[in-house]
Amino acid sequence: MNLREKIFPKKPSSFRIHYEEMNVLAAVTAYLNQLLPKDKDQEIIIVCIGTDRSTGDALGPLVGSRLMEKINSSFTVYGTLEAPVHAVNLGESLNYIKESHVDPFIIGVDACLGRVSSVGMISIGEGPVKPGAGVRKELPSVGNIHLTGIVNVSGMMEYFVLQNTRLHLVISMAHIIADSLHLAILERNNTSTIKTKINPIKPL
Repeated sequence: MNLREKIFPKKPSSFRIHYEEMNVLAAVTAYLNQLLPKDKDQEIIIVCIGTDRSTGDALGPLVGSRLMEKINSSFTVYGTLEAPVHAVNLGESLNYIKESHVDPFIIGVDACLGRVSSVGMISIGEGPVKPGAGVRKELPSVGNIHLTGIVNVSGMMEYFVLQNTRLHLVISMAHIIADSLHLAILERNNTSTIKTKINPIKPL
């Protein structure tokens, strides 16, 4: 869980949009299409970080579980409600990915906290997501690109804030992120015959 929205100057390689904006699904899908690898043979791995033990931090597992419902896509998902990828098993999960996949393109998905005006924003960018940065946890970075959803306000008592995040907001953002990923990868591969693969990591 990246508890604080990092404040840097906007780069051309990043994109932000509110989940209630008109055409948000099309906009996120279109931007993802610019970032996905052109080589259709390069495997895509989606690592959805978080835990269902916290409402706000459940964004990643909700994205992963919704992606697992998409039977017409070619990507591998790590991190679902049933088998979450979180602070405890993140290192193990990344080691497994490294050992099991050859030069994959990894997409990191996580929730974060930010400014009041940023709550509900979906952010996409090049480079990895840094889970645990807001609580000074030394966790590995994840992804060639990342998608994050700002689910609540940063500041004091972040864990309490996460527990009191609106479930409707988290679910709505998760559906948009998952559906956009599915559509973008489907367009990239131009196929509807390869089934999504689930990860073998057991929940802790």
